[in-house]
Amino acid sequence: MGGVLGLVQVDQSTVAIKETFGKFNEVLEPGCHFLPWCIGQRIVGYLSLRVKQLDVRCETKTKDNVFVTVVASVQYRALVDKASDAFYKLSNTKQQIQSYVFDVIRATVPKLELDDAFVQKDDIAKAVEEELEKAMSMYGYEIVQTLIVDIEPDVHVKRAMNEINAASRMRSAANDKAEAEKILQIKRAEGEAESKYLAGVGIARQRQAIVDGLRDSVLAFSENVPGTTAKDIMDMVLVTQYFDTMKEIGASSKSSSVFIPHGPVAVKDVASQIRDGLLQANTL
Repeated sequence: MGGVLGLVQVDQSTVAIKETFGKFNEVLEPGCHFLPWCIGQRIVGYLSLRVKQLDVRCETKTKDNVFVTVVASVQYRALVDKASDAFYKLSNTKQQIQSYVFDVIRATVPKLELDDAFVQKDDIAKAVEEELEKAMSMYGYEIVQTLIVDIEPDVHVKRAMNEINAASRMRSAANDKAEAEKILQIKRAEGEAESKYLAGVGIARQRQAIVDGLRDSVLAFSENVPGTTAKDIMDMVLVTQYFDTMKEIGASSKSSSVFIPHGPVAVKDVASQIRDGLLQANTL
């Protein structure tokens, strides 16, 4: 009924292209319009003002000769004030945008190495957007946003990259483990050195106490037993220590049999040998 009366409805976010006898007349905005068909007025098409998205896959090569597939996502829409240009000047909008995306990506990515291409995704997207904005504005389209959503290397290259990454992580783990073992060994050596130092201090103090005790014993014995010399007292002390040592060897359950000459003469020889050894040590 509306067509018979010349009434036309244009939906929201859409414009209609009106012609009179085949010549462009005006752009009709959303709402109801009267078009008397009898004087040659008619609607030749509609143009959506909604934002559209086009995903473009472009295969190219990087500077280090790696073939990659770059996936770009372009969001665009027609401008209401240039609706006639968008309707009449382009027969295939998507094909036109895709051609420009191919041109920019294949001119930009070959200047970058593979790792740099991943890092500079935003720069590539900006270059594509700027080129599309300049080219599509004359056709009545606005580029809302351009994104580089993915860069896909060849399957073999991707596998090699994963292997390199895994090897690097294993090498880093091995270095960390070796460093940890090194620290443990250093700490263990420091602990052993400290332990030996403390043991040496203990032995030195023990020997100092023995020397002090022997000195006190010699002085006390000389005072209580007139006529004795320091040599006589040291011989007696050495013989006493000799018998104490023999007693400890015999009392130990882990000691093996020890055969030594025994008798008054042997005891005198032992005392002489011990005294001579001490004197030689003091001389050195």
